[in-house]
Amino acid sequence: MSGQRTVITAVTTPFHPSGDLDLAATRELYGFVRSTTGQLLVGGTTGEFPALSTGERLHLLEIALELLGEQNVINHVGAADARTAALLTRASVRAGARRLAALTPYYLPATPDELHAYFGSIREAAGDAQLYAYLFPERSGIDVPPELCAELARAHGIAGVKLSGSASQQVREHVDAGPDGFEVYSGNDRELAAVLAAGGAGVVSGCAAGLPEAFLDLLEAVRTGNSEAGPVQDRVDRVVAALGPSIGRIKCAQRLRGLPAGGSRMAVAEPDAATEAIIAALVGESAS
Repeated sequence: MSGQRTVITAVTTPFHPSGDLDLAATRELYGFVRSTTGQLLVGGTTGEFPALSTGERLHLLEIALELLGEQNVINHVGAADARTAALLTRASVRAGARRLAALTPYYLPATPDELHAYFGSIREAAGDAQLYAYLFPERSGIDVPPELCAELARAHGIAGVKLSGSASQQVREHVDAGPDGFEVYSGNDRELAAVLAAGGAGVVSGCAAGLPEAFLDLLEAVRTGNSEAGPVQDRVDRVVAALGPSIGRIKCAQRLRGLPAGGSRMAVAEPDAATEAIIAALVGESAS
């Protein structure tokens, strides 16, 4: 769906059996995203970013920019500390990135003042590139309420936020608290219609890395006010139930549709036979 920015694919990262990055497979996967949603989040949770070096994250970004262009790529630059995040941000901007997302620092707790220092460092490194905050309290250990997120946005020129985990239940609150034009994306791709109804900008979907068609069909139904959106939502529900949130299941869908999914570095479980059969049926629906 050319030109849309409502469904953004949180892409997986393919690895050789040796554990090395598979750059040829990366090119093919990113080409698949270009031909489907046309929007790519590089090096996010679905991309196993904690297992990637800074150099590897930049390699992935360079391929994404080459294939999709700077306006269609969001590069994740978040890290456990401000120094690493700022270094990655500066290098990403030098490589041509114009849209960035940064997970809050993680593992150790962070006070509001420390969050201001973290995002301030990233903003300084980003220059005039667009910056999104990325909130995932279950993974980062840090809860950022809507009011604090809005405060950070106003102080550091943050254009929007991506909400994952429990934070994804606060789309309306972040929309209401944020500055004018603040873009709120949800990682709960099942709730695309509800996110848009709450004033959100869209979803960042890991499931779209394997089965994007259902989400694009739902977006079209919502945009056109199609009275048949119910069956499309049902298909989205089945896709999310089968794939998410699981890198192993998403990669299974990729392999079943002939894409080079590659292996994983992190602890990623493969689906059992019954789940793989369900995924295969959904892949068949997407191809029909």
